[in-house]
Amino acid sequence: MILVTGATGAVGREVAAQLAAAGPVRILARRPERLGAFGNRAEVVAGAYADRQALDRALRGVTSVFLVTNSPTEPDDERVAAAAAEAGVRHLVKLSMMAVEEPDASDLITRLQRENERTIRESGVPWTFVRPRTFMSNTLSWAAGIRSDGVVRALHGDAPVACVDPRDVAAVAVAALTGTGHEGRAYAVSGPEAITAREQTAQLSRALGRPLRFEELGVAAARTALLAKYPRPVAEAFLESAERQRAGAKAGVVSTVRQLTGRSARPYSVWSADHADAFTGRDDREPGEWDAGAQ
Repeated sequence: MILVTGATGAVGREVAAQLAAAGPVRILARRPERLGAFGNRAEVVAGAYADRQALDRALRGVTSVFLVTNSPTEPDDERVAAAAAEAGVRHLVKLSMMAVEEPDASDLITRLQRENERTIRESGVPWTFVRPRTFMSNTLSWAAGIRSDGVVRALHGDAPVACVDPRDVAAVAVAALTGTGHEGRAYAVSGPEAITAREQTAQLSRALGRPLRFEELGVAAARTALLAKYPRPVAEAFLESAERQRAGAKAGVVSTVRQLTGRSARPYSVWSADHADAFTGRDDREPGEWDAGAQ
């Protein structure tokens, strides 16, 4: 039995779906109703990381865990790692971020994930870290502007990032969870190319079959928008991360997806075509969700 956390998020949902297609999977969910019909394909335990009784129930008989950090302020990873060690879990695969291995990244979220990785290393549970670059799905935040006036507003429109499809991040995680020889390894995961927000806007325009315009967002306006969704420390971390992207720190491409899955990572053009409906309908990501791969 494999336990998946974060199954209402961009990567956790895909990990659970890919595992459920092949065998039994259990999900720990704070809000099981957000799993929708998918919840019928898995064993679901309702509870939060801070609920030790629910966590113990979820870990009973589990051999491997996929861990998604839920909060930038709560000691989620410490709670799960301690409970997993006590339950005899043999492998913990953690969703981290590529920035943790980059010395110039010092924002709050990166520091948090570095500390989380240290906690897991010291827990005694064999571990694997999956460290993605920015998720392509983060551009779902553009949906409201696209629907209202056909405009994408974003910081640093000419700054490249090797963003990655969450489905590919999930495939790497599933390979680690179901394969052998991944313990003690850290896998950086990127998309197949570095792409700018202006280029993403053009590809979205083709996918939607309608003209879109890119509008450069100033730092002050970006800060205001972020503060409407996130606590100030998290908003400032995203702004620091954006400055690193502007400086070219996120343009590097790695071949991990091909190495672990045998196929190439999906480009943004494929992701945008597959998710075009999300830009014409409702963005159903959980309010306040912050992505570990946003760095």
